[in-house]
Amino acid sequence: MKEIGEKMKPKLFIMDVDGTLTDGKIYMSANGELFKAFDIKDGYGIHDLLPKAGIVPVVITARESAIVTNRCKELGIVHCYQGCRDKVKKLAELAERFVLFADENGVFQEIAYMGDDIVDIPCMRCCGIVGCPADAVGEVKEIATFISSKNGGNGAAREFIEWILRKGLA
Repeated sequence: MKEIGEKMKPKLFIMDVDGTLTDGKIYMSANGELFKAFDIKDGYGIHDLLPKAGIVPVVITARESAIVTNRCKELGIVHCYQGCRDKVKKLAELAERFVLFADENGVFQEIAYMGDDIVDIPCMRCCGIVGCPADAVGEVKEIATFISSKNGGNGAAREFIEWILRKGLA
């Protein structure tokens, strides 16, 4: 597990969706995606706790889904980027937009990131605070600052948000 250095206040809280905000299952019919299940506790953390702490919630996901668009609108997530195959590029664009600078190791100390799978690792290596659900793949857990006791889609994001707030990182 990755250690955090000096106290850093995150300005952005970036999340993957499938496997992080959901259980990672994709429910499909012959006509396409039917539904995704989101945890209401994660929603409260994102919608209520992050803004009170001055942290901007962001979604970066490789898949595209109208369901994710609707959930982001419901939670007030203005920065929702779907279909991102190069998540690091999007993260760098966001850092520039929010005037955040990488340290000498190329790490954005003011960005927290939560992901669950190998596709998230390049972004996780660029962020100062990194979290994952309990059911994340082993390679992700090895580099995480925080490993939730909850699986993706079951309050893991809320637990990570509360951990950041308790640690005085926000």
